[in-house]
Amino acid sequence: MINVLFVCMGNICRSPSGEAVMNGLIEKAGLQDKIKCDSAGTLAYHEGEQADPRMRRHALRRGYNLTSIARKIRNIDLDKFDYIITMDKENYADVISMDYEGKYFDKIKMMTDFCTKYDADEVPDPYYGGPAGFEHVLDLLEDACAGLLEKIKSDHPEIMD
Repeated sequence: MINVLFVCMGNICRSPSGEAVMNGLIEKAGLQDKIKCDSAGTLAYHEGEQADPRMRRHALRRGYNLTSIARKIRNIDLDKFDYIITMDKENYADVISMDYEGKYFDKIKMMTDFCTKYDADEVPDPYYGGPAGFEHVLDLLEDACAGLLEKIKSDHPEIMD
């Protein structure tokens, strides 16, 4: 089983959306018994809450149901997950700083590293913006999650049979 963790700041907009988009691609590819996704935030502000209602509405229009409940990333997650995907440079730095021994550096990546259509270096936080911001996040995530799924397939051909 390949485990993927999506990480943003509060775990109510970008990372639960990444989880939902990726789950949609995994299901479409028939890989739900081989790849599992989760999401977390670098801060615990929203722990126990559902995703932002605006993000849920925009995602649902595209067929993604955001069902995760916000939680803070924990040190055990660094060991448990094979891919830890951060949404922006600050999230990346926060997660890297948890890796005191430098053991997990290779599995911590930026979401936009996997974009193939968009030239972006971060998935911007849409929380304080309008509807266009939520749509832009979903555009980036659809692109990047497709690229991430291809990376996982190429990294693990043995489980893709």
